Amino acid sequence: MNIDHIYNCFLESDGISTDSRSIRSGQMFFALSGTNFNGNKFALSAHEKGAKYLIVDEKVEIEGASIIQVDNALQCLQELAQYHRKQLATPIIAITGSNGKTTTKELCHAVLSTQYNCHYTKGNLNNHIGVPLTLLELNEKHELAIVEMGANHLNEIYPLCQIAKPDYGLITNIGKAHLEGFGSLEGVKKGKGELFDYLKEKGGTIFFNGEDEKLKDLAGDYEKSIKYFPSGITPFLSNKGLLSFRWNEIEVFTNLTGEYNLYNIAAAIFLGTYFKIETKKIEDAISEYVPTNNRSQILSQNGVEYFLDAYNANPSSMKLSIDSFLSIEGENKVLILGDMLELGDVSNMEHQAIVNHLLQQDFKSGYLVGNEFGVCDFGSDHRIQHCQSVDELKIHLKSSPLVKDTKVLLKGSRGIGLEKLLN
Repeated sequence: MNIDHIYNCFLESDGISTDSRSIRSGQMFFALSGTNFNGNKFALSAHEKGAKYLIVDEKVEIEGASIIQVDNALQCLQELAQYHRKQLATPIIAITGSNGKTTTKELCHAVLSTQYNCHYTKGNLNNHIGVPLTLLELNEKHELAIVEMGANHLNEIYPLCQIAKPDYGLITNIGKAHLEGFGSLEGVKKGKGELFDYLKEKGGTIFFNGEDEKLKDLAGDYEKSIKYFPSGITPFLSNKGLLSFRWNEIEVFTNLTGEYNLYNIAAAIFLGTYFKIETKKIEDAISEYVPTNNRSQILSQNGVEYFLDAYNANPSSMKLSIDSFLSIEGENKVLILGDMLELGDVSNMEHQAIVNHLLQQDFKSGYLVGNEFGVCDFGSDHRIQHCQSVDELKIHLKSSPLVKDTKVLLKGSRGIGLEKLLN
């Protein structure tokens, strides 16, 4: 594979696409393949829509098309991103963690972009495909970049670092996420810690919550590690149930739900301060940030207020969401919780632990959705009902609708699709 030739073709193109359905004229199309799809079969469609170059890893013949056949299209994409990264001196901040990494990334971008031309990961494009795509959108005008990195197995974060070559790194926390892939909480710690391992080897700078023992242990005595302290920010809830906080003797009101978001806010404040953003700009950026994509949102329908945090869930984030929701003022509270996926052998134990915690709380009623919650023991607590699916819960709520002035928490893994209740 001649990476110099492919890079020149990239520079002549109008960006990268891996999806023939949404490709734009002038883009370079990478025919990626997976277990259930073969991108090479869509090369013709990409050409017909105006793709300038087609990167394929099978023999493809299309009259008039500029086709470059490589051994592996995904590997080519990654090597191209790594090559492009080497051409640019843009400082990169890598963010990973079990919970809150996307919200932290969004908040940090909101703060840093008040002063810098700051590129960042769109949505949650944080894996072996998303990170290269993010890097390939970088250009010489960008003064900073924030790259989110996700993983559900060991030896995934370090290879992403080798591609992105971050100068700074932040781990939000270490929690019980993707235990099926990591094997244990210690496995999660080791996997997320690959970011710090890379930065220590390359002389980069580590940022971490100095009040988190797991992160302190990962940072160790590395001389280029810098702590921040969330306890310097005092949270309180607005009359709408939204998170607010006091910092520098100023009250800041946000559009976020859940006191657990204080840790994400603390990271954004710290990075803003580190990169010399004015205090007022930091406050305004955090205050004006509006969450999307089923994360920390409040939505109202028919007089019912929904606290929507259904993009992802694991035992750590589930318990935090429950406790934060139940601390909100109001008597008429309903919890709708979906299964926590990818927990492997400890799934039954972790779901039962959430049920046991729930049974000790004060709320009106609760609905647990999915197979994993279905095998839990609810005791004699009649406040809790189980539904096998969101569709089954929809049928139930049509016959017994939620009354006005009810507050509802929607929390579960993305695969459960709790957000469909709002359609």
